[in-house]
Amino acid sequence: MVDDGVRGWMADFGEGLPVDAVLYSGEDPIAAHNRYPELWAQINREFVEEWKSHCTGKEREDPQEDLVFFMRAGFRDSPKWGMLFWEGDQMVSWQANDGIKSSVVALLSSGLSGYAFNHSDIGGYCTMHLPFIRYCRTEELLLRWMELNAFTIVFRTHEGNKPWCNSQFYSNDKTLSHFARFAKVYKAWKFYRVELVKEAAQKGSPVCRHLFLHYPNDERVQSLSYEQFLVGSEILVVPVLHKGKKNVKVHFPVGETCSWQHIWTGKTYQKQGCQAWVEAPLGYPAVFVKVGSIVGETFLRNLKNFDIL
Repeated sequence: MVDDGVRGWMADFGEGLPVDAVLYSGEDPIAAHNRYPELWAQINREFVEEWKSHCTGKEREDPQEDLVFFMRAGFRDSPKWGMLFWEGDQMVSWQANDGIKSSVVALLSSGLSGYAFNHSDIGGYCTMHLPFIRYCRTEELLLRWMELNAFTIVFRTHEGNKPWCNSQFYSNDKTLSHFARFAKVYKAWKFYRVELVKEAAQKGSPVCRHLFLHYPNDERVQSLSYEQFLVGSEILVVPVLHKGKKNVKVHFPVGETCSWQHIWTGKTYQKQGCQAWVEAPLGYPAVFVKVGSIVGETFLRNLKNFDIL
């Protein structure tokens, strides 16, 4: 596979060790169940390291070329071996228990559990088309999920388990242009993403963070679930996660002297602890950067260079 040019793959499953399995080691499969995904991550990582070692000193088109795999199963030591994770199979819905909202909960909670590099399928995956139960991905859901994932570690689509039933990024000019637009937004903060990846490798800090990591004394922040999150410490994201909504309620945290600038209008919000309703039509999710921040200024400059602003 790799010899044919593949440089990345989904190391799917890993969580389904049968409880009646007969293991070569003689272990009780129930006791070994949670270690199984760790071993699945380990064997994938060992292959990556062996490939890199084998290629050392040999001519390659790109000397920095590397392999990457991403997986969904995990246990305590999985981040030790896994290079990248995704959150599994969300429903193609707006639901909090297993739709787009749950993808933010999974993103933030996994980040607190050592999974610094995690993401979801754009648009979700699980589709149902039965006589009395129908979950098919709508265009609006797909577009909002694009906006959300442009601010996570990976910007990756998935057709879902019933592609014909779902709106896809290639369905029409609107979905395709929206995807292209937010691919540029994702690219615009690459410089910061690289910095955050290095920080995660050194300190274990997640790329996408719950606000209480930086504002532990703000009581309102402690009650937040999926409503908003930080990318690093310099970008505040408040995604639209409700069908038909075109504005969001934003909480500007208490804890440091700084103002937040809305990236689309340039409006600044200076009062700590205040809440404000912010317009967020399709294509313009509520995203803010710290005023005077080098990260914020570079991000805005890149957006202008990419003709997004």
